[in-house]
Amino acid sequence: MDDRLTAVLYSSSEPDEADLKRLSEFLLDKYKENISIGWKKSVRTAGGFRLVVGNDVYDWNREGKLRQLQDALNALKSERDDIIPLIKDTLSSWTPSVMATQIGTVLTVGDGIATVSGLDDVYYGEILLFTGGVRGMALDLRRDEIACILFDPEEEVYEGSSVKRSGRVAGVPTGEGFLGRVVDPLGVPIDGEGAIIADDYRPVEHDAPAVIDRQAVSVPLETGILAIDSMFPIGRGQRQLVIGDRQTGKSTIVIDTIINQKGKDVICIYVAIGQKSSTVARVVDTLTKHDAMDYTIVVNASAAESAPLQYIAPYSGCSMAEYFMEKGRDVLIVYDDLSKHAVAYRSISLLLERAPGREAYPGDVFYLHSRLLERAAHMSDEKGGGSITALPVIETQEEDVSAYIPTNVISITDGQIFLSGGLFRLGQRPAVNVGLSVSRVGGDAQTVAMKKAAGTLRLDLAQYREMETFAQFAGDMDEATKKQIRYGEGLMKVLKQKAASPRDLVQQVFMLVMVTTDKFEHMDTDDIDGKIEEITQKVMDRCPDIVHKIESAGTIDDDDRQRICDALRGLYE
Repeated sequence: MDDRLTAVLYSSSEPDEADLKRLSEFLLDKYKENISIGWKKSVRTAGGFRLVVGNDVYDWNREGKLRQLQDALNALKSERDDIIPLIKDTLSSWTPSVMATQIGTVLTVGDGIATVSGLDDVYYGEILLFTGGVRGMALDLRRDEIACILFDPEEEVYEGSSVKRSGRVAGVPTGEGFLGRVVDPLGVPIDGEGAIIADDYRPVEHDAPAVIDRQAVSVPLETGILAIDSMFPIGRGQRQLVIGDRQTGKSTIVIDTIINQKGKDVICIYVAIGQKSSTVARVVDTLTKHDAMDYTIVVNASAAESAPLQYIAPYSGCSMAEYFMEKGRDVLIVYDDLSKHAVAYRSISLLLERAPGREAYPGDVFYLHSRLLERAAHMSDEKGGGSITALPVIETQEEDVSAYIPTNVISITDGQIFLSGGLFRLGQRPAVNVGLSVSRVGGDAQTVAMKKAAGTLRLDLAQYREMETFAQFAGDMDEATKKQIRYGEGLMKVLKQKAASPRDLVQQVFMLVMVTTDKFEHMDTDDIDGKIEEITQKVMDRCPDIVHKIESAGTIDDDDRQRICDALRGLYE
């Protein structure tokens, strides 16, 4: 087989001997061998020529020159308002250069995966352009070929069709115009409300901020859910996992957290991965009813979308979040859920003929999620002070938190909120398991008022759970045990909360002080379900100065606690 290179010159008129000599000298200097040049007439190359050498294409026609000029002008960067002198200088000194473009050939295509040969210089994550405008991303670089995932329908891509490099990595548009919109993982609006004008274009893969560029997590990000804010606080810049079996209220918690950010200058991004379109529509409807879509972006890669789109969805959402973080804004991003993201990546890996690892998942699935979640951070003041708070969702099977994917994400995050199916079936909403839930940031992300109000709440609940189990087998109980069980039952009722009904900080503090100090000596636990909000509001009305103190300074002292308890007792006297 003859492996010698050949060259074909496309031009509107036949070249003379001088032109062929210059081209031969150029090819000899470039490829270090004598290459024969053939000529074909092409009316599409008026004003220049195209020289094809193997897989390389040297484009020097009118369109190629214009593209080079456009790239040169786009490269201009100036902080001055007057950029005209720079443009004039560029035009006066600019000379078109020969551009080499590699053209590849599709070897196989199917199931959203294409293998390509002839693109030796492609780098990982680069966007490739196929026949019919189909876009793909290089994901597997091999010795003689590359494998890439396709983002568009593959009907127009076939064996033998051409593919070329774009020279840029996969990215997503972002900006203020995306707030209130529903988009796909490529940033294309899918809500039927027209096009979006983007302020920036960011790569979907980006390095996590360096440790030196971060600061400690210390500012609370309130969920409005009493059971979480009191015992498992979340701070801005934290990564808190929401984990539990299917249908235990995981999505409800993250949606309520988004709703609670209204008026707090927090941008929210909800990334739906592998969800039914009807489920995402209900989420958007809920956010709209509570005026939460005004500060929220929904990125939807539904179950009907291809595995490649589901794979890049969380990275696209994170890139949108980083745009706002770098401007000093606070962002909350929800990944719902990463279990389906892992499944999509496993499908891609098997189609790429990679060997499956533990429990049929590829070994790099840990790196897949760690490089995503590490991008959440609270930036230092020198870097703008913005933050990204991540709430990844993971689905367990039969509450098995020791399985492969759950343990992966547990080890990456700063704590987890574990939802128990047993508590959920008993009517506890949210069904937070106090024993298995934890926040590694702890009280650093709580106000002083909340910290003093919560007190020993978590310990009291743990003692109640043990006492409840013991009481099932005990006969007569002493009065102290009965009080302990009654107190625990009351606490569980107080922690019940309806969906889309967040409680503000003042209401939470008053509620906790009342129940942990009074221990239901005056309140009847049977009335808590319907009256706790009403009772709390009456006590707040009797202590307006304490309300103002919590709102302005976020603190209370022992005298304030006593006054709250006295006001509660006054309601029953």
